[in-house]
Amino acid sequence: MEPPGVRVARATGPKSSRRWRTSRAAGGTGNRAGDGVSIPGMMDVIPLRAFSDNYIWVIRGSGDRVVVVDPGDAAPVLKYLKSEGLTLAAILITHHHPDHAGGVPKLLEHQAAPVFGPATERIPGMSDPLSEGDQAVIDDPGLRFNVLDIPGHTAGHIAYVGHGLVFSGDTLFAAGCGKLFEGTAEQMHTSLGKLAALPGDTRVYCGHEYTQANLRFAVQVEPDNTTIQERLERVNAQRARDEVTLPSTIEQELATNVFLRGEYDSVKHGAESHTGKRLDSPVAVFAAVRAWKDGR
Repeated sequence: MEPPGVRVARATGPKSSRRWRTSRAAGGTGNRAGDGVSIPGMMDVIPLRAFSDNYIWVIRGSGDRVVVVDPGDAAPVLKYLKSEGLTLAAILITHHHPDHAGGVPKLLEHQAAPVFGPATERIPGMSDPLSEGDQAVIDDPGLRFNVLDIPGHTAGHIAYVGHGLVFSGDTLFAAGCGKLFEGTAEQMHTSLGKLAALPGDTRVYCGHEYTQANLRFAVQVEPDNTTIQERLERVNAQRARDEVTLPSTIEQELATNVFLRGEYDSVKHGAESHTGKRLDSPVAVFAAVRAWKDGR
């Protein structure tokens, strides 16, 4: 039985004859694109690189059906599916920008699959429009995601939350957040607050490899935050080895992401010093920090 008041969009498919593995070797955050990070006892999340800094995420269980998140480019997805002998079960889209949704038509030409996406945005091939309170269910490989409305970067941006992880698109980045293309600072601050309220061990899968640049900026905002400095040192080493710096966790973001830390005096002081004026609310601090980064 589904929870009361929850609309469920469900994708079904043939059941795999292969049994679920009960455990997989846990992956770290220092992986090359194409390597995976395991969700304990369930499945792997594989990063595929696209364009200059995008990540397309492939959710893979022990069977041959996979779910793809934000395929801006079909080519790396099709290459991966062919090389691994996999079948596309569903596509999850967080927002309408072409570098996240542009590969959908070509993928659907290759194989029919349900496309989940934000109800208020135009997504190519979308079969299942979603908004906050809905659930995206893919019966095979056995996935269920709650949907959050997180506008700010775009007006209808959504996140997918479940299985101890969140696909946050271009709203919450590792140590950063998205630009305000279609929303207000207040909207984005509220959206980030929803994500920040998730359990601390929730793994964050965002859409871009921006971690190093975001941390370099964070050091300017909070120069005395040693946790940020230590994270930047680790990320510098990862990027020198051409490694993926994701996923992050909500706990890690709360400690090092200045866009989530507007209530801290250290961030407020940094923003006020930069703007030369008093900032009287966390939203005002957030807006000032966002404008500061936009101007760099």
